This record gives sequence, structure tokens and C-alpha cells, in this order.
Amino acid sequence: MSSEDQKSEGGGGAEPPEQLALIREAVRKAGVPRAKPRTWRGAALAKSLPVARVLVDKGVLHLDRYFDYAVPEELDEQAQPGVRVRVRFGAGARNVRGGRREGGGLIDGFLVERVAETDYSGPLAALAQVVSPEPVLDGELLGLARAVADRYAGSLADVLQLAVPPRHARAEARAAGEAPAAPAAPDVGTWRRYGHGAEFLGALASGGAPRAVWTALPGPEWAEEIARAVQATLASGRGALVVVPAGRPAARVDAALTQLMGAGQHALLTADVGQERRYREWLSVRRGAVRAVVGTRAAMFAPVRNLGLVVIWDDGDAGHSDDNAPFPHVREVLELRASRDKCGFLLGSWSCTVEAAQLVESGWAAPLVADREQVRGAAPLVRTVGDGDLARDEAARAARLPTLAWNVVREGLKHGPVLVQVPRRGYVPRLACERCREPARCRHCAGPLEARDGGGLWCGWCGVEEGAWHCGECGGFRLRAQIVGARRTAEELGRAFPAVPVRTSGREQVLDTVAGTPALVVSTPGAEPVAEGGYAAALLLDGWAMLGRPDLRAGEDALRRWIAASALVRPQGAGGTVVVVAEPTLRPVQALVRWDPVGHAVRELSERAELGFPPVSRMASVAGTPEALSGFLAAAELPGDAAVLGPVPVPDAGPGPTRRAGAAPAGERWERVLIRVPPGSGAALAASLKVAQAARMARGAAEPVRIRVDPLDIG
Repeated sequence: MSSEDQKSEGGGGAEPPEQLALIREAVRKAGVPRAKPRTWRGAALAKSLPVARVLVDKGVLHLDRYFDYAVPEELDEQAQPGVRVRVRFGAGARNVRGGRREGGGLIDGFLVERVAETDYSGPLAALAQVVSPEPVLDGELLGLARAVADRYAGSLADVLQLAVPPRHARAEARAAGEAPAAPAAPDVGTWRRYGHGAEFLGALASGGAPRAVWTALPGPEWAEEIARAVQATLASGRGALVVVPAGRPAARVDAALTQLMGAGQHALLTADVGQERRYREWLSVRRGAVRAVVGTRAAMFAPVRNLGLVVIWDDGDAGHSDDNAPFPHVREVLELRASRDKCGFLLGSWSCTVEAAQLVESGWAAPLVADREQVRGAAPLVRTVGDGDLARDEAARAARLPTLAWNVVREGLKHGPVLVQVPRRGYVPRLACERCREPARCRHCAGPLEARDGGGLWCGWCGVEEGAWHCGECGGFRLRAQIVGARRTAEELGRAFPAVPVRTSGREQVLDTVAGTPALVVSTPGAEPVAEGGYAAALLLDGWAMLGRPDLRAGEDALRRWIAASALVRPQGAGGTVVVVAEPTLRPVQALVRWDPVGHAVRELSERAELGFPPVSRMASVAGTPEALSGFLAAAELPGDAAVLGPVPVPDAGPGPTRRAGAAPAGERWERVLIRVPPGSGAALAASLKVAQAARMARGAAEPVRIRVDPLDIG
């Protein structure tokens, strides 16, 4: 060190070298932790309404209430009802400094309202910060979320997580445009094919609130018909909301609305568009710049102003049931909105669910259907192949497809594409005894045996190879494929028709449209692409696999999937033919042949009413370990008219790649009970389950109990 450096180090008041000062400053900044939001200790409170009621984003039932916080004067202007805030939560009552409670972790929340005084007797913590001055929660959305939470025995915070999309600052910074002028009332168009279709559109255009269950005719016109209903509602100066089960039908309604009314009249709310665009579109609806919305299930909470119509398409699709607590269903939420907002309601589908039939049966909604002449003119010819036909058919025994199906495919390919629907994805087939059709099971774990590419048999659950299988029922040694996946079916058809292109649509790649030229399109249910001009023919394979599911909705779901595929086929007058491989005497098969989904739903409803099954009764599923389940039921004060069914074992999720909804966690032994109440006691059942679950959480119960009100899958 030089003498000059020594002087500068020790000299009185001398400044250190510039470089050394910069290094010391960098070290000082690196060593200091990032500042936390202020506690506002000693800060003055807002002069007017100094208390904020906040809904904290905890999502646990025993904290499903509002908490009061003090509003610092500096946040007075920003802390308005509906904004996102951050608060400190979990501080002890003894941690008080300067008249303010301090400590606890930072947590997000919504400011619900400002009040002059608090009901809490102790000192309040202060709002930590206002995340954004954008009000995203108004009284209407809050009331709807509370109603949904009460119906499904859930927490308000969980519902708002589904209702309000995550914030994106760049989207908030964009200014909202002016709402476009209301369009003119539309022409009736293809709505005239339905009885009272013109009257329905006229009522919407004049400001009415009609409620209808609409059974759509086969063909692609359904999207345009929904668009006309939306335009009629906008023409009356009100807003409209359309919810569809997936992104592909949303894109079709989006295109129909754009073609009918032009761009800027509606917003598209789907997960596929990305977080920023979705939040930007949601804000445009919230700010009133857009009055019509099309989207998937999260859009059921879209804050449309002056709501005049809610529409749900294909309510039987599982995509309408949310997978997150409290598991609301779009149909029920839109029914709540129609009742609360006194707006129009339209439930549309090619098929008809039992719940839709109940809406008509109760008089809550009116039927909107076409007469039989219109149905016969729009539907394809449906032919069946039953077990007896397969047993007598040499071609079916050798190649799995019956002779009738081969002939229909060969004839259809002369005029256009042919659709082949298979009920399972993938390549590996499930096997059964050729003689008695008993499923081939593993001797070690009873899992299903599968045929691999090498020709051997392997268990689909435990992976053990089976070298000497024989049927335990009849002693047979020969196997047949129960279900052949889409890829395997495509290969077999490609070998049979080598000059025809074969395309697949399923989990790996879902096609939206295909050309109207001859081709074989192999698809799983729900992934069928739309063909230009319609399919010349369709094959619905392995129908018994869908009908044989151990579920109350098996027949209804099978019919819905068959009709959805058959609706893409040309009318019978244009040569359209559908072949379904299923026993023709079964009720869903007969409903498909007659194209009578409403009759099938009405009969199902009457039988469920006799047996006390949903939707005539209300039902809840409660599952958990045997100890947790028994403790929950012992503590729950169920309604006096409740019937407890079970417990029964819940299937293990297993080591496979797929997981059945409601399955127990892997490796755990769970049981389930079903709690059924008659009509009128559903709210009491949900309230009692919510209270019992909140009490368990408050006690810190370690083992979870899963509650689902109105479950889709009850076995």
C-alpha cells in the first residue's frame, strides 16, 4: 500500500477511492434482504370508512368469511371495493405495535367493502398494499360466487379462483374501448326448422327472457343458430354468454359470430388463447366494452353487463364439470345466473341429458324441438350389428369388422370420407376369451392383459408377462381383441383399403376439419373432425364397451357420443349411413336408430324417479380413509331425510398412465359413501357437509375427506 493510500484510509474526513466505494455499496445492497410491504405502523387511517372487509385467498372452509383490516390514509383512494389487495394473515393477538397488529404472512385477497366501524374488538392489522386499482369483483359476481359455494359445499375463495382470472399488468394497462353499437335483429334463418324457433328469437330481440331446452338437428348449423340467438339478444341492448365444452366448438361459435356480426362484438374466453389475452378479453367484458362472450367452462362466471341470455351447448360433456374444488357444473351455474338475473336460458345439444329432460318436466324450461319430418330429413340412416350377427359372420370373426360394415365403408368411400369411431385411444388392445368373452385377467393382480407388439401377453397394471393363459370360466385358450385403439384400427383399415388415405384424430393429435374427398378418419369420441360436406358414412365400433361401463350414465353417455358422431354424417337422402356395432334391442341403440334422444331421456328420468336416483334426488359423494370417513359421518349433522349408502371401497388409482375421476390416491385404501336426500333438501345437505368439513379443518385433521356434491360418476 502506498503512502497516499494510507493517508486516504486514515485521514480525517477523507473520501475513499471511487472504485472501493462502489464495491462496498454493492456488497451492502446484496447483504440487505428485500424490503417487505409496510406495516403502516403509526400511519394515519383513512378519514372516511377506515375499515376494509377483505376475503382472503385461503380456500379453507373454517376461514370462509370476511376479515377486517385498517385502511391507511395513503391507500384511501386506491382501496376501493373489488380491487385485489395483499394483507398480513396469521399474526397472533399479542403481536401489536403502535395500535396495529403486525406479523403473519402476506396473502392475496379481494377488498369486498369499506365500512366505518369493525365488529372485531381487538386492534386491526393494516392493508399491506393494493395490488392493482382495477376493480375486478363487483356485488353481482360476489353474490353468484357465494351461491355457487353454498350449493357445492365449498368456500367462496375457491369459487373466486375459478371466476376471476390471474392478473396480467400489461393487459390492465391497455385502455378499454367503447362498446360497439347494438346490431340489428337477425333473420330467423334455420331456426324456422324448429317449432317456436322464430318465437324464441323474437322474444330475445324484444327484451324477453325465454327458457328453452333445444334439441338441435344433425348438421353444422348449430353454431350459426347460437350466433343468431346472441345477435337477437344484443339487438335488445343486453349481453349474452355462451359456454361450450372445449376449444374446438368455441372456435366454431366464434367464427359464426364474426361472420354474422363482424369483429369486436364479442370476446373469446378459452385457456388456449394465453393468460394475457384471456385477461385482456375478460377485462373488456368487465369494463363494458364487449357485451357478448363465448368460452369454455371458466367463462360461466364472465361478468357480462345487463345479461340477457345464457347458453350452454352439449351439457352432457364432462368438460362442463370443473375439476377443481368445489367442482361446479356449468349447467347449474347458468341456471343460477338465469334465475338471479332474470335472463333468457338456452340449453342446446344434439342429444338430451336426463337433467335437461327434468328442466322441461318441471316446467322451468320449454322444449325447442323439430317435428319428425324435419328429423327424418336431416338424420342419416342408422343400421345395427348385434352379437347374433357377429356370431354368424365369418368376416367379423376373422377381421373384427362385420360384413355390413365393410360394405358400408366401401360404398361410402366412393362418395366422400368415412368416419370410424373407436371407444379407446392408443395401440394396445384389451383381450377377452373368444368363446365366452370373459375379460382376460392377470393371475397375479387381476389386471387386464394386453397384447404387445412382440406377440406376448402382459398385465396392464403390474407388467408381469403371462405365458400360459387360459380362460377361468370356460377353459378356452383363444383370445380376441375386446377393444382395438384408434391407431391399431387405422392400420387394419389401411391394409384393407390401401388406396385410401387414413387419418387419426385423438389424444396425440385432434383434427378440426377434413376435406370432403374419400378418406378413412379414425377417431375417439369427442375428437371427431368436421368433414366438408359431411361424412358419407360412419362406423361406431365396440358399442358394448361404452354401454357396459358400471355407471348410472353409461347408456346416456353412449347415446350422446353416438349421436354427436352421427350428426356429422350426411342426411339419409344424400346417402348418409351409420353402422353401430351394438345389440339392437338395447334402449340407447333403439333411440339412435329412431333418432329420439328426448324419448330416451324422458324414460331414463321416470326410472330414476322411481329409484330415487339423481337428478330427481340430490346426492353427495364423501370419500376418505375408513377412519376419517367414519369420523366425518359421526360428526356431521345430516338432514333427517338423508339416506347414507355404503361405505364401499374406492378403486385404487393404480400405476397406469390414466386415472379415473374420483379414484383413491395411489397406494391408499379409501372408502366412499353416497348421501341421498329428496328434492328440497339439497341446500340443507350441502350446508351440513360444509359445517362438518370446516370443523375437521379447524381441528387440524391430518387425513383428507373429499366431498363432491352432485358427482358425475356414482357407479
